[in-house]
Amino acid sequence: MKKRRLMAVFMSLMISAGVMAGCGAKSTGSSEGETIKIGANLELSGGVASYGQSISEGLELALEEINKKGIDGKKIELVEFDNKSDAAEATNGAIKLVSQDKVAAIIGAATSTNTLAQVQIAQDNKVPLITPTGTNPTITNTDGKVNDYVFRTCFIDPFQGTVAANFATGDLSVKNAAVLIDSSSDYAKGLAKSFKESFEKSGGKIVSEEAYVAKDTDFRATLTRIKSSNPEFVFLPGYYEEVGLIVKQARELGIDVPFMGGDGWDSPKLIEIAGGEALNNTFITNHYSAADPDEKIQDFVKAFKAKYKDKSPDAFNALGYDTGYFLADAIKRAGGADPEKLQKAIEETKDLALVSGNLTLDELHDPVKSAAILEYKDGEQTFNTKVDPE
Repeated sequence: MKKRRLMAVFMSLMISAGVMAGCGAKSTGSSEGETIKIGANLELSGGVASYGQSISEGLELALEEINKKGIDGKKIELVEFDNKSDAAEATNGAIKLVSQDKVAAIIGAATSTNTLAQVQIAQDNKVPLITPTGTNPTITNTDGKVNDYVFRTCFIDPFQGTVAANFATGDLSVKNAAVLIDSSSDYAKGLAKSFKESFEKSGGKIVSEEAYVAKDTDFRATLTRIKSSNPEFVFLPGYYEEVGLIVKQARELGIDVPFMGGDGWDSPKLIEIAGGEALNNTFITNHYSAADPDEKIQDFVKAFKAKYKDKSPDAFNALGYDTGYFLADAIKRAGGADPEKLQKAIEETKDLALVSGNLTLDELHDPVKSAAILEYKDGEQTFNTKVDPE
């Protein structure tokens, strides 16, 4: 996901340039004795802490299970860094994890901006960086040139936008739609672009395009303009903080058409903000559903609830869990924690069975995997359908 405050990326690069000389050209990774050290650079506090905390929970459960058996006699030690939902802090965290903690790989961040802030550090130091939920395409490649040491375990934004458009035109038989985005978020703009292209290609018409600014709290004027265009559907690819208020205020204004967004909606706090009734007739594209009857998914849900006091795992929990197993699988195939061997093993991942689907990396280090469509009913996420990649 793409975090706001894009200017923080430039701050991150400036910090990186000043400190990189002290990091050395390469990290050898830590594999002292019976321990393999990996880092987690996550949003454990700040504006999108819900995402980072969920990834951390899922990752912790995975590592507990992995360490019970070990990897060729070794256990994984996790070093966590709280980037405070800030790109400059994410850069600082990557530098610390590489230069001081000597980790063999870094997991994180949750958002695309905070992941992008670490890319150059990972590349320069030849330390694999894996984001569980950074969906912006440019994380793993720039203008088609792959970033050798950067990977992800989630699908990318264009896939989400296309899935949403096809669901709107096919399953909901929508003929026209409004689009409402966070103008400061490349995540929102990326999803909106792919949604519009696919929607119009299928014969749909965009009748209204509106924008808001992150941290706004009153959306009534914008929603009134959208209402006047009489849309049959509203595509809202934002983050839970604003989305909850937007949906709540839309319902109060009498806009009762379906709303749909992406994985940025997926937080328990969304229901607290919007209210369960307002979220009826809303949908999201997501990486998995806890209600999916798939046996592997239900085994994960059971284990997660046992550890976290009957809490139902969201997609960020699942992707954190999957990323732990994804990395452990690569460590085993690499024969240890040497970062260059680990990079090659990660790159060659194929048909790895995970909670969020069987994962094969393509030539750009992006997973080829399915998406789930979820529907909110009376404050609960329900499984609607699963969409396989074409």
